[in-house]
Amino acid sequence: MNYESLSRRGFVHQLGLASLAVPAITTLGLQACGGQAGEKTADEATSTTATTGAARKIGIALVGLGQYSEGQLAPALEKTTNCRLAGIVTGTPEKAEKWKKKYDIPDKNVYDYKTFDTIADNPDIDVVYVVLPNALHAEYVIRAAKAGKHVICEKPMAMTPEECQQMIDACKKAGKQLSIGYRLHFEPHNQEMMRLGQNQTFGKINKIIAQDGQVQSEDNPWRLGRGIGSGGPIRDVGIYALQGAIYTKGQIPIAITAKFHPITDPKKFDKVEEGADFQLYFSDGTTADCSASFNKKMNKLRAEAANGWFELDPAYAYGGLSGETSKGKMNIDNVPQQARQMDAFAQCILTDTPTTVPGELGMRDVQLISAIFEAARTGKKIDTKNVIQYMDKSALKG
Repeated sequence: MNYESLSRRGFVHQLGLASLAVPAITTLGLQACGGQAGEKTADEATSTTATTGAARKIGIALVGLGQYSEGQLAPALEKTTNCRLAGIVTGTPEKAEKWKKKYDIPDKNVYDYKTFDTIADNPDIDVVYVVLPNALHAEYVIRAAKAGKHVICEKPMAMTPEECQQMIDACKKAGKQLSIGYRLHFEPHNQEMMRLGQNQTFGKINKIIAQDGQVQSEDNPWRLGRGIGSGGPIRDVGIYALQGAIYTKGQIPIAITAKFHPITDPKKFDKVEEGADFQLYFSDGTTADCSASFNKKMNKLRAEAANGWFELDPAYAYGGLSGETSKGKMNIDNVPQQARQMDAFAQCILTDTPTTVPGELGMRDVQLISAIFEAARTGKKIDTKNVIQYMDKSALKG
């Protein structure tokens, strides 16, 4: 691809916009969008995934009104084409009152964790979006499925592969879809990394570098393993590096090695790891050097191939992503990522088609995360050939 001469309209067309059209509803599965990188951030972007919407918007209830729901998901729902914020679930009455007023949510669509199961009787709500600490994902996904609702679950899907299977089984038994909150699968910079890598546009990939880290504050104690527990950088940010390496390569690793970072703040990191480096080994000899940290800022995804290279830096942030290749800039606009993600799932429901980010994808990553922890604890190379073989190939469509 000639990035220097590619027009905005041409880029959109080439990534398959036209092929996603569905009569009477929007093209919610849009995978890319053209433009000059840096022209606007995702927060500034007002376009959703299409210009017209379906006759009925999909009602979404957010379970857990923490920073991600408040700062990202609720604002994104106002930018969606086929979704709306229909309900909330919170254990804090003050939050409930604030959200009711801000988003005009009726009393009948407000739940706490004790009344949650009665959501089954509410036809306003089609989808339950679980935005709780990792250790609570399995419980509320299963309860939502039993209530007869489709489910989006934030990443990582659960604490163990066994929990993941229980969640998948519950949704299948209920006849409802389960989607994992992998927003970057609908973000055009990352979609381009998938396309370039999986198509081997620059030849065989020999090495991948995937890094994600932040200086974690104390304002989310569960991320540091306190309270309900869970959290930690491998699960929280490492999953982006893990995912990025896999969807860029287009293969699932056959083995993993890993090493925990030294603890520099024993008080802060008394419950979770401070960080880790982990290596993915692919069957054709490609390796991926990955890193996750709660004490260092990192945000990069790079592939080095036989005939060039391509990278995102930053790669995983909510807005302001930027891409470049050995042939030039990617020239891609930033988009409202969570709006894209939720609109894509709405299309799946409206057309009765499967999501490209199902529970099986979430389970695959939890299996690999378990292998990373085992490798770091034992110092051994861990075989991952029995990991569920699910790969998102949506970037190659169109």
